[in-house]
Amino acid sequence: MFTGIIEEIGTVAMIQRGQYSAVLKIQAKTVLEGTRIGDSIAVNGVCLTVTELFPDSFKADVMHETLDRSALADMGSGSRVNLERAMPADGRFGGHIVAGHVDGVGKITRIRRDDTAVWYTVEAGEAVLRYIVEKGSVALDGISLTVADVTHNNFSISAIPHTVRQTVLQERREGDLVNVETDIVGKYIEKLMCTTPPKKSVITREFLSEHGFYTDGRKD
Repeated sequence: MFTGIIEEIGTVAMIQRGQYSAVLKIQAKTVLEGTRIGDSIAVNGVCLTVTELFPDSFKADVMHETLDRSALADMGSGSRVNLERAMPADGRFGGHIVAGHVDGVGKITRIRRDDTAVWYTVEAGEAVLRYIVEKGSVALDGISLTVADVTHNNFSISAIPHTVRQTVLQERREGDLVNVETDIVGKYIEKLMCTTPPKKSVITREFLSEHGFYTDGRKD
């Protein structure tokens, strides 16, 4: 599990593409501290498993499903990426629950400044927007952000200058694609509401009759 608080910006040093998958080698520093092979690191919000470690970088495999659902497929050598290690059990919860399982890709359609803040409007499909709520949480390229506005085909976030400076938001331009992960709480609630069978009522005509009620609802 992650929190959406980016620890550093890394650089894609190498990408080996297979027919359906890829291997990334990412230069980093902070996220390598205490990391072992098999640990999880979120790369632009995508949870990847460390397969090899080097003094200044790590390697991770990217599966077919991940390439299909995220913007990692568009990266190349030299691309800069947001990095965050999985949250330790005794860590501080600074953002919101981020699983690192991207729901889809959005497109930045507008960037505008509002005093010191920077607004990003992201166009997304209905499958993503159904879980986006105003004042709720969303992860863009792994960054924990608050939704400021939602319409039928897009949503907007307002980022403070610190967040922009510390993440690859500073490099995003109109037309760029971003990984979008919606708040997992809403997805769990929807699943439970759709799959939990309704409880059968114990109030029957026989029950009412036994307790002194006529079946038309009048008390005896």
